[in-house]
Amino acid sequence: MPTESNPESPNPNESQPPPLEQEPLVTAEIVTPVDARGNPVREQPPVRLREILAVVALVVLADVTIFRAHGFAGYVAFFVLAPLLFLLGAPRPRFGVSFWVLSLMLILLVAKMLWCGSWLLVASGVALLVAFATALSGLRPYVLDTVAFALQTPLAGYEGLNRYRHSTEKLRPGVRGGIWLEFGLPAAALVAFGLLFILANPDMLVYFGKTIEWAATNLRHWLLLMAPSWEEALFWLAVLWVCVGLLRPVITRVLLEEKSAATPPEGSAAGRASLYSPFRNTLVTLVGLFAIYLVFEFWTLWFQPFPEGFHYSGYAHEGAAWLTVALALATVILSLIFQGPILQDARLGRLRRLAWVWSLENMLLAVAVYHRLYIYVVFNGMTWMRTVAIFGMSCVVVGFVLVVWKIIHNRDFVWLMRRHLWALALTVYLFALTPVDTIVHTYNVRRILSGDPAPSVQISEHPISSEGVLVLIPLTECTDETIREGVCALLARHHEEAEMLAQRRKEKGWTAYQLSDRLVIEGLRAQSSRWTLYNDRQKRDAALERFHNYAYQWW
Repeated sequence: MPTESNPESPNPNESQPPPLEQEPLVTAEIVTPVDARGNPVREQPPVRLREILAVVALVVLADVTIFRAHGFAGYVAFFVLAPLLFLLGAPRPRFGVSFWVLSLMLILLVAKMLWCGSWLLVASGVALLVAFATALSGLRPYVLDTVAFALQTPLAGYEGLNRYRHSTEKLRPGVRGGIWLEFGLPAAALVAFGLLFILANPDMLVYFGKTIEWAATNLRHWLLLMAPSWEEALFWLAVLWVCVGLLRPVITRVLLEEKSAATPPEGSAAGRASLYSPFRNTLVTLVGLFAIYLVFEFWTLWFQPFPEGFHYSGYAHEGAAWLTVALALATVILSLIFQGPILQDARLGRLRRLAWVWSLENMLLAVAVYHRLYIYVVFNGMTWMRTVAIFGMSCVVVGFVLVVWKIIHNRDFVWLMRRHLWALALTVYLFALTPVDTIVHTYNVRRILSGDPAPSVQISEHPISSEGVLVLIPLTECTDETIREGVCALLARHHEEAEMLAQRRKEKGWTAYQLSDRLVIEGLRAQSSRWTLYNDRQKRDAALERFHNYAYQWW
């Protein structure tokens, strides 16, 4: 008997369709945009209100502390507050080691500028501020990269301002419908009912009228006072452009990449550099020449007294300069020899041994230069330019040490160039921080009081900043009458100039303040009884002329 078939049960005689194959899950790949070199391009972050406020505050700060200012205290305020505003406005701040080092350097710089400012300090502060912005963006502030970071501000400023404009357009519909009604409607109601209440009270109406008249008068006066000239308007635009460019750089990577070459063991099957023999012969020649010259240098200037009429300027001034050039040239030669194919030569070890011998001779040459500078200082005292020479020579020595480090660790030319520029920049920065006149004339005064009158020529012939004026006061008790009276006349002139300067700076306001000038005028007022005689300009000029003629014998 046939059974009913269940329509839901499968029929064994009916062919079943093949099972569907499960398609693999496809994951969307995130594509990072790259530049022409294949490096990832960092997308610009969105514009936030704090960034716009920081930029506006930077423009106002620059106008108050630079354009409308009259002295270095204005720059002090700018270099203190501008980094904080950059930090507030930076879209994606980075806090690496460079950030903290540059922050400390800026603190030391503003402290010195508040004490006694100079245009070298201002230039150093601007450079540090650009380096600070560079570090804040995530780049290491190498000197060339910092220069490139500064040069990109015209393009970056344009791109950033354009982005600000687009961001404002996106916000405009919401602003019309939301913020204006949210704040405008209550304000309108407040004004309307407030006026009605005032009109209902005659005494309040009189007082309100006088208040409005006073406010209108002062507002008119303030607008006339603060109305910008076309130069100031251009200054605002330049500051705005540069600050936006520093906050939103288009540079996102370092300019040059550093490489290090592996040194093959001596005797290996490495290739032979074609310039090995010329370089070896050059080093052998220089080792021999330096050995002969160093014997001559030490024999003639170290182990015997100087004859009468010894040419101090020729040996200790011009000669030291030429030896410094020789040391700088040696630095260049060493850096050029140890690079490229030479680093892959199997005979590199022999070349290095010659380099170590020549390096030792160069260090002895550096000692000889310092000795020549010492001879000049012993002859007639310290000066501002001799301080410059000491700093410059020290920078050259540091540069040579960096070359030796490069040879030992197989660093490339990019590494060396960056460190050399850092050394130069740091030397300029440290010189700017150094109270040169205080150090120079403290030494000279000590020499004169010990019985050596020769350094008096440096006091007579060179201008003295406020850092060095007060250290001259002990010379008013010098046993040498010509020096004593000459210094008293000099201090009388400084006192007169300090009083006039204090009056001018009082009129200019707080931006002209200098702590060293304040201490100088207080110190000179306290000791003014020592040079009362020379408040008479004729007597003062006569004493200064005698002092000049007397001291010039040691020039």
